[in-house]
Parts: sequence; C-alpha cells; structure tokens
Amino acid sequence: MRTKLSALAAAGLLILSGLTACTDEKGDAAAPGGSGGNRAAGEGKIGVILPDTTTSQRWGTDDPKLLKAAFAKAGVPVDIQNAQGDKAQFQRIADSMIAGGVRVLMIANLDSVTGKNVLDKARARGIKTIDYDRLTLNGGADYYVSFDNVAVGEMQGKGLVRCLTDRRASVPLVADLNGSPTDHNATLFKAGYESVLQPKYDDGVYLKGPDQSIEDWNNDEAEVVFREMWLQSGKKIRGVLAANDGLGNAAIKVLKQDGMNGKVPVTGQDATVQGLQNILAGDQCMTVYKSIKQEADAAAGLAIQLFQGQNPTLKGEPVKDPESGAFVPAVLLEPRPIFAKDIGFVIKDGFVEKSAVCAGRFAAFCAKNGIK
Repeated sequence: MRTKLSALAAAGLLILSGLTACTDEKGDAAAPGGSGGNRAAGEGKIGVILPDTTTSQRWGTDDPKLLKAAFAKAGVPVDIQNAQGDKAQFQRIADSMIAGGVRVLMIANLDSVTGKNVLDKARARGIKTIDYDRLTLNGGADYYVSFDNVAVGEMQGKGLVRCLTDRRASVPLVADLNGSPTDHNATLFKAGYESVLQPKYDDGVYLKGPDQSIEDWNNDEAEVVFREMWLQSGKKIRGVLAANDGLGNAAIKVLKQDGMNGKVPVTGQDATVQGLQNILAGDQCMTVYKSIKQEADAAAGLAIQLFQGQNPTLKGEPVKDPESGAFVPAVLLEPRPIFAKDIGFVIKDGFVEKSAVCAGRFAAFCAKNGIK
C-alpha cells in the first residue's frame, strides 16, 4: 500500500516567500549587492544534479528553469548541472560540488549505486541531501521529494483499460514497455499498472503479452525492443502500456509502419509536447501530468530551509526504502491523468505552450478538442 500524503499542504509549508534576488551569468542566484542571500552562516550554495536531457524534456528544460527561478526568488545561490546520462560524469559533478563547499545537495540519480556513492560522500562532509523525483535505494538521503509514483502507474493502467474498452477490443494482447530497471520510480510505476491489469489477465479478459524494461529509458532502444515484440507476436499486440511518452512514441513509430497507429492504444507519462500531440492525433491513449513546478517549488523550498540552518518538519508519513528499511521524510505530490479533453488544462497550467502543442497540423486537433 502506498503512503498518502497531503501533498499540496506539505509543499506549501516548504516554500519561502518575501525574498528577492537577481541571477548571475551562470544562472546562480545572488542577493542584491553580491551578499549571496539570506544564509545562516558562512559561504556556500545549493548543488543540484539532474540526470540527462534525452529521456524526457523535463530534465533539459523544465526542471532547471523552475528550480533556478525558485532559488533566485529566495536569494539563495545554486549550481544546477546535468550529467547527460553519464554515471561517471554524475560523480565528477558531485565531487566538484562537494569540494566546492555546497551546503545542500539535491540529486535525481541515474541509478541507485551511483546515487548512493554521491550521498555517502556528501554525508561524510556534513552536507544535507535531498533525493529529487527518484528515491536512491539504500542511499540514506535526508529527504525525498517526488510524486505518488504508484498512483502514476495506476492511472496508466486505468487509462489503458478505458481506451481498450472504448475500442471494444476482444481479449486484447497487452505489451509492457517498462522504464529503466535501475530507476526505482519505474518499479513503482509498474506496481501501479500491474495492480490494475493483473486482475484482467487472471480473469481472461486480457492476454499478458511481452514485457520488457528499457535500460536508461532509451527511446531508440525502446523502438528496437517494441519492433521485436510486434513481429514476434505476429503483429497481434492490441494494447501497449508504455511507462512514459518517449517509450510510447517509440511504439507508435513501429505501429505507424503497419498503419496500426490509433488502432492500438498506447499510454505515456510526462505530458510532453510530443505526447500531447500524439494524443490529439489519436495515436496515444493518454499521458500522466505531473506538475513539475509543484515538485520544483517543494524541493527548492526544502533545500532553502536546510541551507538556512532550519530543521524542516513535513506533514504526512515518511517513505520506506525497500532495500535499507529506513524511513525517509518525504513530500509526495499528486499526478493527474490526461486524455484529449484534458490537454487544455496542461496548457492553462503553464506547463506547455499552446503554440507548441497546436503547431501546424495539430491546430485543427486543438480546435476539435476545445483548446483555446
């Protein structure tokens, strides 16, 4: 059973207001006059390490922009870097930040082994740590900020059921394209959608098809894997549980080659521009929207409190690390399922621009779905 938290209330407790800042040429926040903001003592800054720029648009654009804005507003200096999918680079960045005197380190790990190594080094130097979006198994982070990832998977499973029902599919063969086996979130997503789909398999309503995890969420690899699934099944797959929009698009590319796009429901996650356009075109069943701004604001607010020497108290229960058995104080935010009729909400919420989603041939699809 997953832990339920009052996410918005918890996030609200973490966000600091009433402070102003400017940003230097490197994007580090500095208070007016170069004082570096409201610090409890000494020099230093907050370090943030993001994982890559290829598996989801969020890591290259959304998170750095939103985190930088949150820290700048509070006048707290921050160093945000991206490991570009390279585990050795992830550790090099961490070593540099630790040696450079960061007082709080926030990481979205590439895998738990690398993440744990970084967290151990930070802990040895007395640096406060936050697992951002992904829990580092056996990592011992001081705090964890993410979404209810089992709920994400449940929404994907229910979304696929809804789309298969709408298409009146008779005992459909369902394939799973799971996220990276080294990402604990992928395990949680799968637990969520399997809890929805397994009863269908047990009752003979659906047939369990090929099921494979995609190393490092690599979209090119997902296309290769799904093409093999498609051919080996005799092109009989009639539903695809894809763990995010990138993996879903990989499956859609293969389906298009046989004119089966739109006939085989495909799920997703992250509400990317590409994913939303696939939904508008009828090629993708649904996605899951996670308000990255809420997550960034909650994590930044927590990091700021730690930077200022405060001892944050979070409402709600902590999350249990399944490997170490330790309980990590956590903020878990609520995701939202998105179908074609809901895309306007994602745009209105400021996550994506209408001009991007409704560009070119998608303008007619947007008009059809009431996106103004």
